Amino acid sequence: MTSKKLEAKNSKIIPAGLLEINGLGVLILGDSGVGKSESALELITRGHRFVADDVVLVKKTRSGKLRGRAPEVARHFMELRGLGLINIKEIFGKKAISYSVPIDLAIYLKRWHRGDEFDRIGLEFPEDYEILGVKIPQLIIPVAPGRNIATLIEIACRVHRLRQKGYLASREIVKRMEKRMK
Repeated sequence: MTSKKLEAKNSKIIPAGLLEINGLGVLILGDSGVGKSESALELITRGHRFVADDVVLVKKTRSGKLRGRAPEVARHFMELRGLGLINIKEIFGKKAISYSVPIDLAIYLKRWHRGDEFDRIGLEFPEDYEILGVKIPQLIIPVAPGRNIATLIEIACRVHRLRQKGYLASREIVKRMEKRMK
């Protein structure tokens, strides 16, 4: 197989944003207009690092891990309704940019509609997000007016780190309740 065919087989462009949040490469997915770019901009103002907006070039490494970056033509640019294109590097400086990061977590922003059901305790986990045959953990955040999505994304990253260490708040509260009932 030629190197071009192998590269095409091991790479894919997906419609998402990508940031580095507390050392995690986080894909931000969701429907158009749900607030992905605005949330990403808020996270950048808090010191997290920008990788890509709207289009992420994902590559599968030889070790089977995923890395993401912006396609060269879109590097450093973000589109915001009402403002148009902005250059994150020019506005915030080089420290606000990461060129490429491993992809550790997918966060799907889902527009909330009356009647939608979401797990409120954390006993259920959404299916992993799959790219190029590689599964990565996914969290779904319902988006509704008044919710601070950037803060929820930061907390989702912290929850993910705790889960990696084996800690689940939902399990802890269930244990506490069982202990009380005995």
